[in-house]
Amino acid sequence: MTGGAALTGRVRVTGAKNSALKLMAAALLAPGRTTIDEVPDILDVAIMSEVLRRLGCGVDYQRTPGGGGGGRVLIDVPEQPSTETDYDLVRKMRASISVLGPLVARCGSARVALPGGDAIGSRGLDMHIAGLERLGATIVSEHGFLVATAPRLSGTSIWLDFPSVGATENLVMAAVLAEGTTVIDNAAREPEIVDLCTMLCAMGARIDGPGTSTITVEGVEALAPVSYATVPDRIVAGTWAIGAVMTRGDVVIERAVAGHLAVALDKLADAGATVEALPDGIHVAMTERPRCVDIVTLPFPGFPTDLQPMAVALAAVSTGTALITENVFEGRFMFVNELVRLGAAVRIDGHHAVVRGRERLSSAPVVATDIRAGAGLILAGLVSDGVTEVQEVHHVDRGYPDFVQQLQGLGAQVRRTQRDG
Repeated sequence: MTGGAALTGRVRVTGAKNSALKLMAAALLAPGRTTIDEVPDILDVAIMSEVLRRLGCGVDYQRTPGGGGGGRVLIDVPEQPSTETDYDLVRKMRASISVLGPLVARCGSARVALPGGDAIGSRGLDMHIAGLERLGATIVSEHGFLVATAPRLSGTSIWLDFPSVGATENLVMAAVLAEGTTVIDNAAREPEIVDLCTMLCAMGARIDGPGTSTITVEGVEALAPVSYATVPDRIVAGTWAIGAVMTRGDVVIERAVAGHLAVALDKLADAGATVEALPDGIHVAMTERPRCVDIVTLPFPGFPTDLQPMAVALAAVSTGTALITENVFEGRFMFVNELVRLGAAVRIDGHHAVVRGRERLSSAPVVATDIRAGAGLILAGLVSDGVTEVQEVHHVDRGYPDFVQQLQGLGAQVRRTQRDG
């Protein structure tokens, strides 16, 4: 990509990756056809589709023309799905662990390979396992698999040591078919949790309190398949918003929900941007060099850890000095060495990054280490002089549909190439 162009125009945000994958897993809870709209056309969705196929489901993805890189997925769930997921798929994507709760709840057993995913820090499964054991499951680890059995789960009280999104989702999906009432305290509050619970309720589940720290689930005998649309992706929307500010552009982000990005948008306003919530989107514009702002990542409703690499990139071209504090994933700063190759002045001290802003960055070849790091480096390339090459962009494909095409639509001078070998 060649830096220097401001991002201007309109861009459409499709459904949230972090929600769509869990909605697809939730389809396992009901035999028959579940239809999910606004599913992003990304690599992780393809992986989850294959996970479900190997569990015996029929999965068909239909791309929507003009849908911003999204489409519809049709999932036909058999009466008796398989209960084992293969390591060759699960190792590629951590979200595949989300089939554990639905399989145990509906089939009474599951054999799920221990997952892989982005290298951004330790994200153990202790809370998933402890919560399922509280619900009555017996879980052992053998030969790289979690093996869970439970003739029938029973409602219980569960306290999460940390408001883990993945654990909350798995435990809610298990509890909806458990006998009795389950109360999950210190539950995650992210919009993707609310989205999952809304779909489950449409399937016939009884859930109270999604979006709060206490979720109460009254178990039911069975669920039914539904048609549902995924909540817009707040991280993709936030990426476009930060990109508009970094490049001193003017972007309307269609379908974005301002309430899902309240803290992030407030920080952009503090940096000097014009931020306007629209009936069906967000308008972000910037005319001057942004001011540095301090940022602390926290679980929702705090500043999202998934936007932290973009926040560091923004601070790298802002006036002044910013302190970025990472409280969620200890490995999230791994990408900083690549940003420094672009001329950024960043010093890491534990879970803090001190960033001294510069007028512009300097082009160089860099390597994406995970989804969000890749997006942050691409934004940094847009404000670097000369031509910047970001390698290993397959990571970005896992979270951003049609990213290059959408950047081009906003005026960026960027193209994708295939390296020899």
